[in-house]
Amino acid sequence: MRARRFTETHVDKPTVDTYTDAASRYAEEWRAQPAPDDMYALLGRYFVHGGVTVDIGCGAGRDVAWLDANGYPAVGYDASAGLLAQAAAHYPHLRFMAAALPELDGVSRGAFDNALCETVIMHLPVPQISVACARLVDILKPGGVLYLSWRVSDGESLRDGAGRLYASFDADIVRDGLNGATIVFDREAINASSGKRVHRIVARRN
Repeated sequence: MRARRFTETHVDKPTVDTYTDAASRYAEEWRAQPAPDDMYALLGRYFVHGGVTVDIGCGAGRDVAWLDANGYPAVGYDASAGLLAQAAAHYPHLRFMAAALPELDGVSRGAFDNALCETVIMHLPVPQISVACARLVDILKPGGVLYLSWRVSDGESLRDGAGRLYASFDADIVRDGLNGATIVFDREAINASSGKRVHRIVARRN
């Protein structure tokens, strides 16, 4: 496998700024949604129980709290300072830190048994998505498990009314980035929490 570089920052700043400026509103909306029990069932099926776990793009911390309470000691990372503040205020017993895809500066290679990245990568410019996926594999231990999902958009990439980027891309871009891992689950579904169409992949690092 050819070595990849993770040295450049290409996080979509308008998207991050939107989440930071309206962090309390987004946090309230997410807490009011039904629990993503379909996702949690997949995590229970595939994640290494008791394994050190990371949530990349943790938002307001809901899934970090679920992981930590269900046998997956977890830490959360996000690019939005506002969402991190919401997470820390709501879950003061848990750890939340700043890091942004694709480079995930400060997140160690080979550090985690499990990694969750739920509906985050569609906020990246398309050329950075494969690199981001490779970096998510990079932070896993050998045999570690990645749960990765994104909101599926038809047609061209667009921004919503709030300014958030929703990239439209073929799933093969993601699969190419997961070179070095074995895909064990790969399916589109309607997210039980948000009601949006998402694509979910679970991959185990070789």
